[in-house]
Amino acid sequence: MPEARRILYRRERRVAVAGIQRPGRELWIIHPHGQPAPVSAPENVQVLLLDGSWSESSAMAREVTGWGRLVSLPMAGESRYWLRAKQEGSRFSTVEALLFLFESFRLETAYSALRLQFELHVYASLRARGQKQRAEEFLETSPLRAAFPEVLAHLNISRSRDAPQPIRILD
Repeated sequence: MPEARRILYRRERRVAVAGIQRPGRELWIIHPHGQPAPVSAPENVQVLLLDGSWSESSAMAREVTGWGRLVSLPMAGESRYWLRAKQEGSRFSTVEALLFLFESFRLETAYSALRLQFELHVYASLRARGQKQRAEEFLETSPLRAAFPEVLAHLNISRSRDAPQPIRILD
């Protein structure tokens, strides 16, 4: 997303709506307690994603109330973010919210690219945490096997702790 920006939220340093909102666009603040997303063309919408824990996101939502439309996306199914300590299938990560947004705007290319990167992140993180069985279960319903067979093969190479690993320098 070429015009995307990241703004760091701090309770002690308020952010003004003027620094966020773009002229000529309707600001959607994505939050599960918002109103259902209206039908709109993506070029007419600016999206504010609140990223943090559930309590942090709720605090951010209270601060930005009135800046734009609080919108809930049609998010259904089970979360693919298997990295939470307490997995609740109906709670989705910020990246998953963005995936639902891309899907609702019919941005197939952006959706597909982000989904693969997200799935790879979850899979590799499960393996890095020593949850190899869970990572294999995750792959059962993931498009990663077809999309990145060579990456998965590399991740599955058994490595001895004592054996030196090659270092690759990319120019």
